[in-house]
Amino acid sequence: MSNELGDNTALVTLRISRFAPCEETQDSEDATKLVRKRHESPFARKKRSNPFAKVDSAQKEDSADESLSTTIKRIQGKHWVQDYVLRVRSTDTILSCLLTIKRTIDPTLAFRYSCGHGVCGSDAANVNGMPTLLCSATIGANARPEITNNVQSRGFRKTGTSSSGESSAKSPILQKESTQTVAQKDGSFGIIELAPLAGFAVQRDLICDLSPMVSQIKRLEPYLQAADVSVRNAEGKLKLIEFLQHPEQLQKFELLSNCIMCGACEGICPIYAGGEAFIGPAALINAARFIYDSRDNATERRLDLIDGSDGISACQSVRACSRQCPRGIDVGEEIWQLTTLVNERKNS
Repeated sequence: MSNELGDNTALVTLRISRFAPCEETQDSEDATKLVRKRHESPFARKKRSNPFAKVDSAQKEDSADESLSTTIKRIQGKHWVQDYVLRVRSTDTILSCLLTIKRTIDPTLAFRYSCGHGVCGSDAANVNGMPTLLCSATIGANARPEITNNVQSRGFRKTGTSSSGESSAKSPILQKESTQTVAQKDGSFGIIELAPLAGFAVQRDLICDLSPMVSQIKRLEPYLQAADVSVRNAEGKLKLIEFLQHPEQLQKFELLSNCIMCGACEGICPIYAGGEAFIGPAALINAARFIYDSRDNATERRLDLIDGSDGISACQSVRACSRQCPRGIDVGEEIWQLTTLVNERKNS
């Protein structure tokens, strides 16, 4: 078969974790089983409530509405793993390979994408177990040789040395060869494992339900609030308002404004798990973007919102979120700075 892509191509196997939802039942009892309420973090410092304080009925209704609004629906369905073999270049992106599969091999494969240039953040997925943007991940950087365990048919692992005196099990260092070397040996780049983001309910194949993350971001009011500025003139019309800032003031939050809400930081966070115990690093980063903004006047309110049992105190400073941010934001360090602000306010 002629090679239409050129001589610098090789085969790659995309091993995709797929999911097909079942038909929704009309029974209300079965529907309630799919809903799981959010629990408080076992690591968070809980505030002690005053047993003698009076609670209005309106406050009870608000708290009940809040607990109902944070429920997460888990969709039931069929899970399976499917392999697709393609001939690609090492510089091709995983997103382009998925588009080739959908257009020429399997039109039922579902995944989310939009701009294809790492700006929208809609195509985040797990690549070899790590959250990554599919449009920026290349075959050469993520393909790896498939490692098969040296296990006999009866389930026992073969030990000892071979007749040639070499070890039957290769060293892990020797197994990590470059994809170019592997492609030159057997004409294959290797294998890439794809799965949906962890911590989110899967809707279909690589598509996750990111609405809990969006709701948590909205909960911290991620918009500019300047209470002492009048936005309308005497005639009731909107007037043009200019906010002046020094470069030093802009530098405090400029990098934070690059967050594209892709969910990669929450997909790798071991505490997040769908936001049931932790509001998530994405929400805290969007809150920090306006807390550090000199034009905003709602800093104290935002600090109150993040100072809860599922807020800043639930973070365990693992800092796995910092390594996976595609925009280069040191998420763990920014959350630590927010923790310092909250603690200083308590001690003052």
